[in-house]
Amino acid sequence: MDFDPMESVNAATEGSDHHSAASRLSTWVAITVALLATFLGVCKVKDDNIVQAMQQAQADKLDHWSYFQARNIREEIAKATLTQLSLAQSRLPAEDRVQYQEAMLTYERLVADQSQKKEELGKQAEQDQQAYDSLNYRDDQFDLSDTLVALAISLLALTALTHKKWLYWVALVPTVLGVVMGLAGLLGWQLHPDFLTRLLS
Repeated sequence: MDFDPMESVNAATEGSDHHSAASRLSTWVAITVALLATFLGVCKVKDDNIVQAMQQAQADKLDHWSYFQARNIREEIAKATLTQLSLAQSRLPAEDRVQYQEAMLTYERLVADQSQKKEELGKQAEQDQQAYDSLNYRDDQFDLSDTLVALAISLLALTALTHKKWLYWVALVPTVLGVVMGLAGLLGWQLHPDFLTRLLS
């Protein structure tokens, strides 16, 4: 059997080209993963702050509804007392009604005051709910970004193991979508795929 030195050179060249292509692919995978991890870290900080703000909005809402109920109870008690005074006054002689009228005026003012404060608390509680919903909207965006970036990193890990270039391009799909959702959360874009959000919630 004859030995052809050119076959050996060609084989070595092909092996070198394959190694060079695999090395380039690994470099791109490493850079992409590093950038994604950095982006994920930034999003995580913002998301944590949003979650804290959501907890505060929820606590404020509960406080305002509790105060609303307390004001409502005070209003109802004042109304009941006013009714009792009115009924008692009607059975008294005219000269004895003055003290009752003064007390009734006091309770009428109390009813009006509690009603006004109750309405203000109700509005504040509704504003707290709106603030919570708005923050939850952005929290959903970060949750979707986390999910998509995690999927992208998994695909990039498979790319690093298999050295399949097409797999890298597939991994870029969740990468781009994850970055877009993360930017939507960071910049306040109105981008919210309700179907995916309901599926993951």
